[in-house]
Amino acid sequence: MNRKSGVLMHVSSLPGDYGCGAFGKEALHFIDFLADCGFSYWQVLPFCMVDECNSPYKSYSTFGGNPYFVDLDTLYADGLLTREELDGARQTTPYSCEFVRLYHTRFDLLQRAAGRVDDATRQKIESFIAADPYLDAFCRFMSLKHANGEKPWMQWTQTEGDAETLFLWKFIQYEFFLQWAHIKEYANARGVRIIGDIPIYVALDSCDVYSSKDLFCLDKDNKPSCVAGVPPDYFAEDGQLWGNPLYDWDAMAADGYAWWCDRLRHALMLFDGVRIDHFRGLEAYWAVPGTAKTAREGEWRKGPGMALIRKLQEVAGDRLIIAEDLGDITPEAAALVKESGFPGMRVFQFAFLDHDDNPHLPHNYVPNCVAYTGTHDNNTLLGYLWEMHDSDRRRMLEYCGYTSPDWTNGCPAVIRTMFQSAAGLVILPIQDLLGYGSDTRLNIPGKADGNWQYRVTREQLDSIDRGRFRRLNDLYKR
Repeated sequence: MNRKSGVLMHVSSLPGDYGCGAFGKEALHFIDFLADCGFSYWQVLPFCMVDECNSPYKSYSTFGGNPYFVDLDTLYADGLLTREELDGARQTTPYSCEFVRLYHTRFDLLQRAAGRVDDATRQKIESFIAADPYLDAFCRFMSLKHANGEKPWMQWTQTEGDAETLFLWKFIQYEFFLQWAHIKEYANARGVRIIGDIPIYVALDSCDVYSSKDLFCLDKDNKPSCVAGVPPDYFAEDGQLWGNPLYDWDAMAADGYAWWCDRLRHALMLFDGVRIDHFRGLEAYWAVPGTAKTAREGEWRKGPGMALIRKLQEVAGDRLIIAEDLGDITPEAAALVKESGFPGMRVFQFAFLDHDDNPHLPHNYVPNCVAYTGTHDNNTLLGYLWEMHDSDRRRMLEYCGYTSPDWTNGCPAVIRTMFQSAAGLVILPIQDLLGYGSDTRLNIPGKADGNWQYRVTREQLDSIDRGRFRRLNDLYKR
């Protein structure tokens, strides 16, 4: 892996006027920012529709796009929205995603836009969706969900959605993919590549499970016989009970893991590379009984291993695939990552949890890894420093060559240490470029409310010293 660097920021965190980041002019401005700083990568979180807790890691479809990312200014320029409608959609704060208001108002607005498309555009939309069976199934799933009062599919009584709602979802997906293609084309032209994210699991109440029940561990009542999670760890003493249905890996193996291959193929249409979340679950996964109250009640089971990975390698070719190998990594899981050839992850904030010579210490980074100051699940770098025990903080900053008693200015030394490391790719969350504290943290694992809301403003983004990062990228040949 050639030496490169990038920035981690989800699309929802982009600046904008309408309650959530979107595929508009601010995305193009952010790409210009990355290119001017010398960054080669923009890493995003999953693009799928968020769940009731606004998490992009649990969705109604792994193939469908998030409606909130459809840019309203683009729809206005196309004559599909009025100025009055745009003004009515304006946000009350630029610092946080307004998910509650979006949930109650955005679909009505998009419905009005969908109703104004001409016959020629309508035919383009119908043809676009018909060409992709997964998108077609997702649109039909969402129209059925609307017809059944948004109940989970296991409780549906109506078997057909209305035509107007079905077309709304087709319109949303058409605009989503059309607008994103423009953003990605612009990024690639400026030398910026996009890294996406594939959650390992899907939601029970999803088109994925509804359309392929035989590929999941369900009982005769379509309830999960066992669900996903992780055992107790640094983030949660009871582990994390994710609740996703588990795959029936034997059934998936029978057709050559076709669903997973299609999933990766779809992701690589959207992105230049992807991170596979919870990669260690492909070696062994934590299976929790469907009736359990906490993840403590689970057990380890063997995953598909290299049989699946070889299929994914055929799909990916030479595209970048990142193996998220964090947490309780066994020798068997480490061996699987190594055999796959995919770069694993290193996180600076995990380097000083103990006094061992662990792989997250920068002097142990290898070229075939992706190193982060922190991920979307971590505190910001400044927040992490603030919450450290004083002796650990001094040890950590000394490691980075920073010995001043005023530790609040120590973040640049950490960032420089990351750039100096042997890691082939270094990724910094946008909050760490800004030097922001824990009040801008994106996610706290195991906490249901208040996550995924952080946004940056145009003014904040433009306050970042582009020359500083351009110099770091040049100095350390990234």
